[in-house]
Amino acid sequence: MISIAIIGAGIVGERIIRQIQQGKGVNIAAVYDEDPARLQHLKESYNVPVSASLDEVLYSDADWVYIGTPPASHASIARKAADAGLNILSEKPLAHDVQAGEEMVASIHKNKVSSAMHFPLMYSAPVHEMAKRVKNGSIGDIRRIELQTVFPVWPRPWQQTTWIGSRLEGGFVREVFPHYLQLIERIFGTIEITAHDVTYPDDPELCETDLTALGKVDGRVPLLLNGFSGVGQKELLQFKVYGSKGVLTLENWSRLFLTEADSDRIELLDFENVPGLFEELKTMSTALVPFEEGLAVQRLIDQLVSE
Repeated sequence: MISIAIIGAGIVGERIIRQIQQGKGVNIAAVYDEDPARLQHLKESYNVPVSASLDEVLYSDADWVYIGTPPASHASIARKAADAGLNILSEKPLAHDVQAGEEMVASIHKNKVSSAMHFPLMYSAPVHEMAKRVKNGSIGDIRRIELQTVFPVWPRPWQQTTWIGSRLEGGFVREVFPHYLQLIERIFGTIEITAHDVTYPDDPELCETDLTALGKVDGRVPLLLNGFSGVGQKELLQFKVYGSKGVLTLENWSRLFLTEADSDRIELLDFENVPGLFEELKTMSTALVPFEEGLAVQRLIDQLVSE
């Protein structure tokens, strides 16, 4: 049994609470959010212990602390948590910029605590199937990797929070791209961005509206990243791996399709069960994504959002 404290209980933090309560072997030690009404809602809805202050959480009997606050606050909270001897599970992106991310990595090293990132794709059965088919050569030699994201509006309707639309902390490049960049680096190798073009609105406070980037993966495989918002189309996320014998498409996070020459694409539905995040956390599995990987992704994000 391990225990975890939760700092920042917004939409994703609430999902974390549900995920923990649906599993076994993890106890919620405390929940803290700056909004007292939000805390009361969570206490009544999930019967979780709530804390009146950040310090009360940090000096609870938790083994881990989950940081689910906006990115600009991650570094300061992580430093306090590491100083208190807590292992840290951070929401992505690691921070709002590389400097803050470096501070987080330094904090865990200094205090000799463990770290992990909340990248749900790492614990997804369709993603494991995709990785298996890539590695066993069933789709042949990898010719190209592409990520295409289209958002009718940003922030998304279910995520209408000011910071998610801000240039400092938000935008789809920070919110969505990290999942796929980390996945690419874990499965295929190091990403190098060779060219990019990002478009911002006139308001200097608002996040990007368009991004196109070219790169290489493992020094050889072409990479195309394409994202934009504010268009008349239903939201669509497509992560595609083009092989000489077939193409794999991970669509809208969890649907996996295979296309082969002269054939229509088919949806793959038969997957092996894979351990979830908290199962891996209990065993300190190598499947966990440490802060160092989060920092590598942060470096790519900073490059992509730079004008």
